[in-house]
Amino acid sequence: MADSLRAFFGEIGAPDRSLVVLNRSSPDPVRNLLDALLEGGSVSIRDEEVPDGDADVVALVEDGEVIAQSTLDKLLESVLLINSDLYKTGTIDLRDVELPAVLCGLDEVPFRVRGYPVSHKEKLLLIVISRVIERVASETGSGTLRSSFQQLSRLRDERGTYDVYEAIARTGVDVHVYGVGDIDPSATPPVTVHTGSSHPYRRSWFVVFTPPDGSDAGGGERSETGAYSETGAYSGTGERSGSGDHAALVAIEDEPNVWDGFWTFRPELVERIDRYIAEHV
Repeated sequence: MADSLRAFFGEIGAPDRSLVVLNRSSPDPVRNLLDALLEGGSVSIRDEEVPDGDADVVALVEDGEVIAQSTLDKLLESVLLINSDLYKTGTIDLRDVELPAVLCGLDEVPFRVRGYPVSHKEKLLLIVISRVIERVASETGSGTLRSSFQQLSRLRDERGTYDVYEAIARTGVDVHVYGVGDIDPSATPPVTVHTGSSHPYRRSWFVVFTPPDGSDAGGGERSETGAYSETGAYSGTGERSGSGDHAALVAIEDEPNVWDGFWTFRPELVERIDRYIAEHV
């Protein structure tokens, strides 16, 4: 049994994956946005021209094999041109949150991300992952969602976040939130509130969803061809994913506004992360 959230970093696959932008016709600023988003990861990005291929397609490659593809337009629309304030204010509806397949395929790749003002984009990746997991929980309508906020006052101050958690709780999901108790619990949505001042409460960022027992545990698995299905994104619906998927984001703040993190869809690992939080946080 892991003795800390940090211990789970030693259990991830940390696969050697890279991104290839095929037949890029988009201007350099677009490519720079992609570089900025993934700057904190161990994922290399390169351009490559291929004959008879579509323009501006991003391929995720592992061991010389393409395991996922997404268009640059999809990346721009769902992540690269998004400002995190749109999530805080609720401007982006939870049903519209998507994770393009090439980013979904970076599961269990460790990242170190920096927040504003050092970086304008790196932390956004973890924000989008968080919202994707929340969408899966909402669309499943049962199971357990555990999320940490460091300061629980964020639930009061970020209208969009409050509305998301209020809506998820009303679907029947058992929602638990964790953080320093700097607000009256009555100011939170109808969820189970856990407060404390230890390191996990002050310096962890996790969003962990476990579906009810007996549900399909296929989240995060590849198709029979070895590739992630590409219908455009991981959105809680469609072939790649679906309601009932296991999903977890775990991040630790090692320095002020600097986070080590990973996400996973591996059911067994997600279950153990959930169990650790339930028993030790």
